[in-house]
Amino acid sequence: MRAIQIVQPGAAEVLQLCERPMPVAGAGEVLIKVHAAGINRPDVLQRKGLYNPPAGASDLPGLEVAGEIVDGDLDYTTFDLGDAVCALVQGGGYAEYVVAPIEQVLPVPKGWSMLEAATIPENYFTVWSNVWDRARLAQGETLLVQGGSSGIGVTAIQLASALGHRVFATAGSDDKVAACVKLGAERGINYRSEDFAAVVKTLTDGRGVDVILDMVGGDYLPREIDCLADDGRIGLIATLGGAKATVDLGQVLRRRLTISGSTLRPRSPAFKGAIARQLLEKVWPLLATRKLQPVIYEVFPLEQAAAAHALMESSQHVGKIMLQVI
Repeated sequence: MRAIQIVQPGAAEVLQLCERPMPVAGAGEVLIKVHAAGINRPDVLQRKGLYNPPAGASDLPGLEVAGEIVDGDLDYTTFDLGDAVCALVQGGGYAEYVVAPIEQVLPVPKGWSMLEAATIPENYFTVWSNVWDRARLAQGETLLVQGGSSGIGVTAIQLASALGHRVFATAGSDDKVAACVKLGAERGINYRSEDFAAVVKTLTDGRGVDVILDMVGGDYLPREIDCLADDGRIGLIATLGGAKATVDLGQVLRRRLTISGSTLRPRSPAFKGAIARQLLEKVWPLLATRKLQPVIYEVFPLEQAAAAHALMESSQHVGKIMLQVI
C-alpha cells in the first residue's frame, strides 16, 4: 500500500511517500480502506520527534480516517464488510489502509461524505472527553475556547453552541474572530489586540466563565484563572504557548478551581470506546441533521502531506486540513 512515512525527525519535507505492507486486523480490530485522513497538531509533533507513538502503534502519522471496512473481527458488532465508517486510530492514518480497534469505529453520519466524516474523530473525541467528561460542562454554564479557529476550536464552538451554552473564543486575527462568531461563538476575542481575561469578565458581568478549553498553556494559565468563575474548570489539552506557568494557588484554593490535563492517544480502546458511545448517542443526531457542520480549509492528495503540514504550521487555516487518499 502507499503510505506517508517520517524518514527522520525534522521539517515538513521529511514526510515522504513510501510503500508499506498492508496491516492485518487482529482480534477486536477492523481493516479500513482509507478514503480520507485528517491532519492534526500531534502529527506535526510526531514528525518533529516530540511525540512518539505509543508502544505497538504504527510509526506512520495520522490519527483519524474515514473509509470502508474491508476485513476484520466483526462478530458481535453492528458492522458489516463494506460499511462506511470513520475511526480514531493511534497512528497509521496517512495510508491507503489502516487497522482500528472496533471500539473506536463509528458509522459515517447520514448524508456526510467520506472526506467530511474524516474531520470528526480526533476533534470530537478530544472535545467531548475534555469539555464534558473531564470539565463537566453543565447546562446553563459558559465555555471559553482558546484557539477557536483550529480544528479542535471550531468543534468545541459548534458543539457547545448547539447544546445551548454561551461560548466565547479567542483567535489571532479579525478574520478568524469573525469565523468563530459565524460558527456559534457569542463573542470572538482577538488575543493580539484584546485582553481575553478582561473581555470575558465584562461579558459575564464579572462572574467569569465556568469552563475553559486550553491548548495554549504557558502564561495563559494565570490569566485564565483570573477569568474563571468560582468552581470553574480548565481543561488543558496542549502547551503551544509553553509547558511552564506560575499560578496563584491561593485562588485555586479559595475559589475551588480545577485544572485538569489529558492526552487521548495513549488511552485504551475501552476508554475511547466509552467516548465513542456517548458521541453516537448525543452528537451523531446533530451531525445527521447538519446542526454541526464540517469546516474544511484545504484538501491535499496523500502524496502532498508535506505541503499540508507546512500549511498547518503557518496557522493560516480555519478548521481542518485534510488528505484525500481515494
